[in-house]
Amino acid sequence: MKKPAITQVPVQETIAERWSGRAYDASKKVSTEQTLALLEAARWAPSCYGDQPWRFIVWDKHADAASWQNGFDCLMPGNQAWVKDAPLLLLITANSLFNHNGQPNRWGQYDSGAATGNLCLQAASMGLMAHQMGGFDADKARQVFAIPEQYALMAMMALGYPADISTLSAEVLERETAPRQRRALGELFFSGAWGKPII
Repeated sequence: MKKPAITQVPVQETIAERWSGRAYDASKKVSTEQTLALLEAARWAPSCYGDQPWRFIVWDKHADAASWQNGFDCLMPGNQAWVKDAPLLLLITANSLFNHNGQPNRWGQYDSGAATGNLCLQAASMGLMAHQMGGFDADKARQVFAIPEQYALMAMMALGYPADISTLSAEVLERETAPRQRRALGELFFSGAWGKPII
């Protein structure tokens, strides 16, 4: 299923085509080469001082089913219902301290988001689908995977090849087929002063 964004002005095709679907093809693996390309895209995101505060854990269901299951078990039940078919799961974390001097890095989460955005666009360009999730038990994930306290657990992500939406339950299918919506440009972006719409 394709669900391109209906934009107010034209944008690059990969951006318009990227969307967070939920129907994954359980039979199609994401190769090691593909996974590394996704991570390379994330690696080249901009960051404050070039500090690269992001750290991702990648779980590949086909290469290490037990670790994938441990990651899956950290998800909320509502997400587990459709993530079960995704071959890859990722956990995105952000270092709260600068690597170069150990001081607090208030841009670490922002920069980790930029890296994740790069990965999502790379996935779309490769015919893959990425879906980010906040619905997971961060405390459990920190404990199970021994993640140091200085790293904020930002999101989990399902990643793989899209499948036919008929594989989804009725409840998930309703969300999957709902129209994509965004606020108008003028609600989000201002020209010269707060609240003055750009368009």
